[in-house]
Amino acid sequence: MDAHDYSQLSEDFQRIEKAIQFIEENFKSQPTLDQMARSVHLSKYHFDRLFKRWAGISPIQFMHFMTLDYTKKRLVESKSLLETALDAGLSGTSRLHDLFVTFEAMTPGDFKKRGSGLQISFGVCDSPFGKCLLATTQRGICYLGFVDSGRRSEILNQLFDTWPGSEFIENPAAVCPIVHDIFRIDHQQSKRPFTLQIKGTNFQINVWKALLNIPMGRVVSYQDIASYIGRPKAFRAVANAIAINPVAYLIPCHRVIAKSGKIHQYRWGSSRKKALIGWEAVNTAPNYFEDAS
Repeated sequence: MDAHDYSQLSEDFQRIEKAIQFIEENFKSQPTLDQMARSVHLSKYHFDRLFKRWAGISPIQFMHFMTLDYTKKRLVESKSLLETALDAGLSGTSRLHDLFVTFEAMTPGDFKKRGSGLQISFGVCDSPFGKCLLATTQRGICYLGFVDSGRRSEILNQLFDTWPGSEFIENPAAVCPIVHDIFRIDHQQSKRPFTLQIKGTNFQINVWKALLNIPMGRVVSYQDIASYIGRPKAFRAVANAIAINPVAYLIPCHRVIAKSGKIHQYRWGSSRKKALIGWEAVNTAPNYFEDAS
């Protein structure tokens, strides 16, 4: 997939996101394809082709995924796998392996010693989930966030505030190929791991490390993560750590949902969270979507 393909997927997502918002608000009434298409001002034929080009499945199939029953089923399945999956860092029997990610974590104390004068390259790039901002140091990726319309300055300020005292160089030509590698469908063939250079408290880092091992296509609850790191009563603190995850997608905070099975509370928007989970579900539970109609 080349840069033009990613640009097209990014443009498609603008309408797909609106359609997902419509499905999210109306899935209990099982809207028709016509109703979904009208919500984004397209004919049902154009909308159906657009959605399939982006997601690989039809809008109706995607709506079936978004029902609470399906989400809760996946949550129960993940609970039975949680200890073995997280301990082993495996993606189970899914067709796609999780992205291979390694950490170089910096505590606030480490950052005070080494953070000043750090050189960071950044750029806004196309992804299947809209525009994103990627930033890298010589040691690895230090920031990945999604850039919605009108929020470029806000997201850039988040990056600058996260790494005060650093030297920032805007260089899309250097960082955008990395984005393309991150979202490649055949990323499991890549032998080189993505290295992250991030900073946080020891608690935050432990939470983010736990997230790295949630298998693609699975979801777990905030309480599950709290129990796994040995702090079963600290699920609100876990939720706060997840909410400020500095590297979207690669640290898969989108795979953590409410214990009830509801999908919400995502830094980059609940519709994007549903899109991310649904996109992964297409690749790890194909039989479900083939059977759905």
